[in-house]
Amino acid sequence: MNKAELVDKVIEATDLNKASASRAVDAVFDSISKALKGGDQVTIVGFGTFSVSNRAERTGRNPRTGDTITIPASKNPKFKAGKGLKDAVN
Repeated sequence: MNKAELVDKVIEATDLNKASASRAVDAVFDSISKALKGGDQVTIVGFGTFSVSNRAERTGRNPRTGDTITIPASKNPKFKAGKGLKDAVN
């Protein structure tokens, strides 16, 4: 499912028009992104938890030349499914 299909599902489940449903989906994604960027964790009970994990700087190899390179530290979003989502999938 892509974003357009998700908007269509929101339209089916609510009485919103396409523009309003699209804005609602965008607002949810933006709110989650801003919270994660601010260092917060987002927990949606029954669905799951979004958080940020820190990756330390590490050494890697360039596969083409074999040279050693330094891979900089980074922050990566992570999602842990909640019990409700796990039960729905299984």
